[in-house]
Amino acid sequence: MPRGGTRKQRDDGPERRCIVTGESGPRTGLIRFVLGPDGAPVPDLAERLPGRGMWLSATRDAAEQAIKKRAFSRAARAPVETPGDLPDMLERLLAERAVQTVALARKAGLAVAGFEKVKARLQQGGVGALMQAGDGSEPQRAKLRPMAGEAPIIDVLTADELGLAVGRASVIHAALDSGGAADRALRESLRLSGFRAGPDAAGGAANDQTFSPDDPVRH
Repeated sequence: MPRGGTRKQRDDGPERRCIVTGESGPRTGLIRFVLGPDGAPVPDLAERLPGRGMWLSATRDAAEQAIKKRAFSRAARAPVETPGDLPDMLERLLAERAVQTVALARKAGLAVAGFEKVKARLQQGGVGALMQAGDGSEPQRAKLRPMAGEAPIIDVLTADELGLAVGRASVIHAALDSGGAADRALRESLRLSGFRAGPDAAGGAANDQTFSPDDPVRH
């Protein structure tokens, strides 16, 4: 659930059009696809693969509709076999990518984990993002939220996923320093939230920097 964090997303460059909804918007809430050698749609989460890009809103509903409406075939103007497990596959890939962004931040010394360390870091100020496991204790999570101030709160990852990112069995709290690491974590969490928080999560949360796997997105 969005709690605090009113900072807007930075300009994401030229807008892209979703092949399912037909709506245009910044890349922040979209996933790029290209056709692979076998003619199947390949998610290009890093947006680096060669080929003509096809863009899909980062929501479970859009992925399901892409299968039903054969949206990739229409966009490519050629027969395209879309995998039936596309929504689950995208959730898995986006979760892995979100975990990787936090892991890289930790290795670079730009992240701390654990209640006391995060509390101390929040007291210093200038935090880029507060991360909390979506399946963690609500009373425990609530203790740190007021200290986050204007920093975005990300709670779309589970305790196990956040623990994997920082090299522990399970983690409820982490904090990222301001800068590129936090920005990347925000974008990946935004896209993942579309598969864990309902069909409209990614679009609805585009201008809100807090994401949760179990609560509706508040505009």
